Amino acid sequence: MSKPIRKAVFPVAGLGTRVLPATKTVPKEMLTVVDRPVLQHAVEEAREAGIEHFVFVTGRNKAVIEDHFDMAYELEDTLRRRGKEKELNELLADLPKAGATSFTRQQAPLGLGHAVWCARDIVGAEPFAVVLPDMITLPGKNGKRCLAQCVEAYEKHGGNIIAAETAPKDQLHQYGVLAPGQDFGATFEITGMVEKPPKGAAPSDQIISGRYILEPSIFKILEKGEKGAGGEIQLTDGMIALAKKRPFHGVRFDGKTYDTGSKIGFLAANVAFALARPDIAPGFKAELKKIVGKI
Repeated sequence: MSKPIRKAVFPVAGLGTRVLPATKTVPKEMLTVVDRPVLQHAVEEAREAGIEHFVFVTGRNKAVIEDHFDMAYELEDTLRRRGKEKELNELLADLPKAGATSFTRQQAPLGLGHAVWCARDIVGAEPFAVVLPDMITLPGKNGKRCLAQCVEAYEKHGGNIIAAETAPKDQLHQYGVLAPGQDFGATFEITGMVEKPPKGAAPSDQIISGRYILEPSIFKILEKGEKGAGGEIQLTDGMIALAKKRPFHGVRFDGKTYDTGSKIGFLAANVAFALARPDIAPGFKAELKKIVGKI
């Protein structure tokens, strides 16, 4: 029987250069989609998937992330005194339980693989999830977001799980691409993967979409510090090495993923998440119609 997935690693040390100047003083993970920081959406997805411990790999000038997941005494007291119980309850509901968050520092931008390796002592000897907070998701037909679907696949197959989505052929060179083997419908065996293949050389149209479940043996591979694309320690390279010894399966996520690390993706996420909110959607649709009518 597979061990349960209790911990999730959130690499949040990036600089957010694709959305400058907004990220000059505000971490990209704290930019808001509707009324919540991008990172809060990712944490909520993890919580829905059964994650109990949230591990943040941070960098310099990211202290506001730690503050966001802590109590805010002055704000909470002010809301109480003013009788704003609804706002207070919403604020408190977003807080993780005491002891459910850990923060560790990635002191140099050495790549995603290095960021994950920085969490090794907190994760320990158990399988864990990796959640790229730039990528936020809305549920598909089964009502579950991406990480919950990954956990279901892990409970079925064990081993290692990678979330996958279909990408246009002319964009495959921008992503990590999976080579599928035996097909199980919503999931498939992974027989290979490549990081940013040359145009026309991708093994399929299935790209890695920012959600992973990995066995702790990945840490022994990442600690070698072998550099790959861009001179960085790539998580994909570590997974390729691990796949020579351990099984990997892909999950065809049937919802929608938004890359908030790009300006277009960030704007699209705000629209999509607002339209998914019953309390906001009616008024927002009316405003959208006014704007679209002028295009």
